[in-house]
Amino acid sequence: MTPSNETELAEAIAGASGPLRVRGGGTRDIGAPVGGSELSTLGLSGVTLYEPGALTLVAQAGTPLTEIEALLASENQRLAFEPGDLRSLLGTDGTPTIGGVVATNASGPRRIQVGAARDFCLGVRFIDGQGQVLKNGGRVMKNVTGYDLVKLMTGSWGTLGVLSEVSLKVLAIPETEATLICDGQSAEDAVKSMAAALGSPYDVTGAAQMNGKTMVRIEGLEGSVAYRSEALKNGPLSGFDVMEADTSAALWRDLRDLRPFAGQDGAVWRISVKPSEGPVLVSGLSELAPEAIFDWGGGLVWLSVPDTEDAGASLIRAKVAKLGGHATLVRASAATRATVPVFQPEPTPIATLTKGLRARFDPRGILNPGLMGN
Repeated sequence: MTPSNETELAEAIAGASGPLRVRGGGTRDIGAPVGGSELSTLGLSGVTLYEPGALTLVAQAGTPLTEIEALLASENQRLAFEPGDLRSLLGTDGTPTIGGVVATNASGPRRIQVGAARDFCLGVRFIDGQGQVLKNGGRVMKNVTGYDLVKLMTGSWGTLGVLSEVSLKVLAIPETEATLICDGQSAEDAVKSMAAALGSPYDVTGAAQMNGKTMVRIEGLEGSVAYRSEALKNGPLSGFDVMEADTSAALWRDLRDLRPFAGQDGAVWRISVKPSEGPVLVSGLSELAPEAIFDWGGGLVWLSVPDTEDAGASLIRAKVAKLGGHATLVRASAATRATVPVFQPEPTPIATLTKGLRARFDPRGILNPGLMGN
């Protein structure tokens, strides 16, 4: 089913007699496999409001991300939270959509400075599991009054409702950017370098280690970028080289899209820990022989491991539990994802709250049932 407007979308959900496999562009095949009839939002497409002066954009959920990025670029603006394109990583095709970005809270390397997708989402319209149209603000159903619907929907993966429209805050594109880069640092030394840069007054917008290269990004006016680059080179990033403008941007696109792990066999994990614990985690998983990428100053660890048995889930989650973090299985075979919890299992109190929310928004349990494992 591919409804062409919000009314048709609501009617399709209200009339559903069984589970619905909700999808946008079909590019983020993440989560436990879901059965049922496919319900696509691709028919709900188009920007309905764009006010560059107010830094505000409103678009239907199925609007291609490329269309939005092109429109924003025409006004020298962008989505600051840097959503990635995971088609190469996941081996999917299709078209990334803005609804998919919001539903998965897709946020890239710049999150460490500006925040996540949910921090830029001003409003949502969506259809709940009973086919009712809801929105944040104004008059809403009595049984959802008091909920922050934007925060609930952003990152809910279509399990609480199906987005029909999103409102976003956008930001100006900086004049230029530069990346300070150093090859050959150990993970421990890389995290120390990144921490020093992030703790400096030089407004770092990215800090990562990929392919053995430690990378620190700064953006802004050309003169300011040049000044801050020099200050970092003469201070905490002594010995780093500088890559400018387009060369710098290409590095961060590769990181954003996880290009080093694209086209490879194996499972890919996304693990969040304290930055100082990132190298500790990876060294403790040596028996899995992981390949690692560190983002967010070391606090976000991407691991590539063999997709055999449980794809390292038992060992990884045991280590993460000791360090205090969470792990998501982003890429694995459907068979693995059907048996291994893809998303971090929730503590009992949180799981109880989650169950209550789903019962309230989707009492029939038809929206992506089982996708998130609870």
